[in-house]
Amino acid sequence: MKSLISNFERYPLTFGVTPIEYLPRLSEALGGKVDIYAKREDCNSGLALGGNKLRKLEYIVPDALASGADTLVSIGGVQSNHTRMVAATAAKIGMKCVVVQEKWVPHYDAVYDRVGNIQLTRLMGADSRLVNDGFDIGIRDSWQKAIQSVEDAGGKPYAIPAGASVHKYGALGYIGFAEEVIAQEKELGFKFDYIVVCVVTGSTQGGMIVGFANHDRADTVIGIDASGTVEQTREQVTSIVNKTAELVGLGREVREDEIVINPDYAYPAYGVPSEETNEAIRLAAKTEAMITDPVYEGKSMQGLIDLTKKGFFPEGSKVLYAHLGGAPALNGYSYHYKDG
Repeated sequence: MKSLISNFERYPLTFGVTPIEYLPRLSEALGGKVDIYAKREDCNSGLALGGNKLRKLEYIVPDALASGADTLVSIGGVQSNHTRMVAATAAKIGMKCVVVQEKWVPHYDAVYDRVGNIQLTRLMGADSRLVNDGFDIGIRDSWQKAIQSVEDAGGKPYAIPAGASVHKYGALGYIGFAEEVIAQEKELGFKFDYIVVCVVTGSTQGGMIVGFANHDRADTVIGIDASGTVEQTREQVTSIVNKTAELVGLGREVREDEIVINPDYAYPAYGVPSEETNEAIRLAAKTEAMITDPVYEGKSMQGLIDLTKKGFFPEGSKVLYAHLGGAPALNGYSYHYKDG
């Protein structure tokens, strides 16, 4: 079947196809009835520790270059993986970078705004602007002001929304993920029954849904909400899916039942790990040396673990965990993990 994204220009920021790794000790720790694998998006690049946002940015950079812009302008929380990756991309392609970092998380570790993602963002030369506004996945006034400030200073901004998600090309990279998985399944000799992925701003899962819908498998993508605002997230994912499906010529509408989002693991709030999240992080680390974070991957790992224990996945299922990166954020939560 022809790729849905072959007609779109891609600027290489990643190493290419990411590996799929079997997780035998985690599978065994969860009862041994389900085979758990991980697709290592966290190891996808040499740019500032990599992560899922780079896969998205590969399809956005050509448009940024064609626009004649000199400054990438984006937004996220204080410990945003996305702003780290935008800063990395700007450094790699020789652009300036302005990133707004809002107080999306009610977290008060003494070094929260000085370590981890934000430290790397600053090291790469980005103009990182701390703003006290709270969490929202929508279009933000502070971001629009940052865009205007670049124009006022005589620069030419290129605007990238939070998570690159509501950008026209923001979901193309994760259509590529789906197509990659399908090709890897042929090498492995089996198909995955489920794909588990974290969802907040929506274009990672949204792209997967469109890519797997091309093979009538979209409903096997289980989005684990980490936003705590699941209705807004579902609305945004649905919008991204519909617009992207039209953009790439999927040839049919994606049904509502093909967009699967589980709201059970986002508590107590975005960016705040529950004790169950912390235990999931520890279990993945102790069984597979796979490092997950308290904002995104810890919560999707918590979901994977709990759903497996509950018997959500039938015995004998092969489940693919999409590891999206984000480990640098752990440094901002040092007190939680000072004893491991």
